[in-house]
Amino acid sequence: MVPGIKQLRAVRTCSSTDRQLLVMAGVLLSIVRLGLWCLPFRYILHLVGRVAQLPCTQRASEGALARTTDEQTVWAVRATSRYVPDATCLTQALVTQILLALRGHESHLRIGVAKDGHGRLEAHAWVEREGCVLIGSLPNLTRFVQLPALEQVHS
Repeated sequence: MVPGIKQLRAVRTCSSTDRQLLVMAGVLLSIVRLGLWCLPFRYILHLVGRVAQLPCTQRASEGALARTTDEQTVWAVRATSRYVPDATCLTQALVTQILLALRGHESHLRIGVAKDGHGRLEAHAWVEREGCVLIGSLPNLTRFVQLPALEQVHS
């Protein structure tokens, strides 16, 4: 979906920090989505983990990203995901994890599976931080059986 005039005006009225966060989220969503199409999932997890292991001097310890909150991060990922084809819950969860890791915050990727009403298997991904679901929350999230923990992103 191409942004309309309304969306472009809304971006223009955002603070410079929010605009920078939107651009960063959009670029990361595009990269992660492309990576998920082309690369093995384990490799993507490895790359996300490497971001978290960057020395603090290479992280966003100063500047716009350092001043953002978890809520702003999730807002930017959700807002920009509408414009990235197939920006699934997994794509959004991974990008949220990257942005949190760049701020030095630990988070946990959760992936769960469940059967839908027709007996078909479905999967869902979400990110938790300090016991709270940041992105990927669903009213019936408890119906998903969590898969064993994969490589986690730590600060």
